[in-house]
Amino acid sequence: MDDARAQAGRLRAEGRATILAIETSCDETAVAVVREGRHVLSSVLHSQIALHAAYGGVVPEIASRKHVESLNPLVDEALRRAGLAFETVDAIAVTQGPGLVGALLIGVTCAKALAFAAGKPLIPVHHIEGHVSANYIAHPNLAPPFVCLVASGGHSHILYVEDYGRYRLLGQTLDDAAGEAFDKAARVLRLPYPGGPSLDELAERGDPHALALPKPAPAGRYDYSFSGLKTALVNAVHKLRQAGREVPAADIAASFRRAVVESLAERAMRAAMDTGAPALALAGGVAANRLLRRVLQEEAGAAGLPLYMPPLELCTDNAAMIGSAAFYRLMRGGIADLSLNADPGLALL
Repeated sequence: MDDARAQAGRLRAEGRATILAIETSCDETAVAVVREGRHVLSSVLHSQIALHAAYGGVVPEIASRKHVESLNPLVDEALRRAGLAFETVDAIAVTQGPGLVGALLIGVTCAKALAFAAGKPLIPVHHIEGHVSANYIAHPNLAPPFVCLVASGGHSHILYVEDYGRYRLLGQTLDDAAGEAFDKAARVLRLPYPGGPSLDELAERGDPHALALPKPAPAGRYDYSFSGLKTALVNAVHKLRQAGREVPAADIAASFRRAVVESLAERAMRAAMDTGAPALALAGGVAANRLLRRVLQEEAGAAGLPLYMPPLELCTDNAAMIGSAAFYRLMRGGIADLSLNADPGLALL
């Protein structure tokens, strides 16, 4: 461990590092090689969508077993695509949390073994910090400070990114996350897994004003609440089915999507304007939502506010974003020893 710390010190002094990163927080097994936090030399991923589709959601035990099967071959493939031998990698990074505990343990155990075998620094990364850092890969000119809306299946946060690795929480969901609300709405409408993308696609063909939904009004100026929207949708669909009437799924999907997106965009823009932030960024799986991207582009453009969004492949879980976040953690001295453990409830702040 002393040798790894000495190596980390040299890398910080030189301001450089090529990092092998691992992400296994849920049902995607991903490995990437990232240089200096911005340059992706390789990024490979094994998706488990088809495996979990039969159950309508992620089965944690199945996800963990699949990570075990997939991880070592993906490490080899990531190194091969990067054109690097394992010995030439400077450090190993891994998602420590939050996420499914079994899935996280597979990634953490693999990363610890690799770091121990090669005597390399081990860098733990917060999953949400990874999503924020996806923007550094996509936009080489982006640097803190900026406001970032992080919207995913488990998180809906508005962060003020003060510096690399330094965040201030401005607002968050008080109940369901936006992605969770989309997934639940999709299940009620009997859409295929994964629900969020299926609902987004169906909503493109519907009337967004067909169903009147309540406007969430949480007390916090930048906070969110999606539970009431979800309940209103569930009640509307149940009433139609109980009356033997056809459920206009596309219209309901479009109406629900509009209500969630309007809430997300309104508070994110409010936070950016109130703080005087020089830019607004979007991150997380819900950042792939087509309406959210369109609305934020329109509103940020009208306000003259620079908007940064990752490409779709960097919105969902991937290891490149973990490698980016890891570089900036390394530059701050954020390495771990081999007692590192997975933390499914890891807090960002």
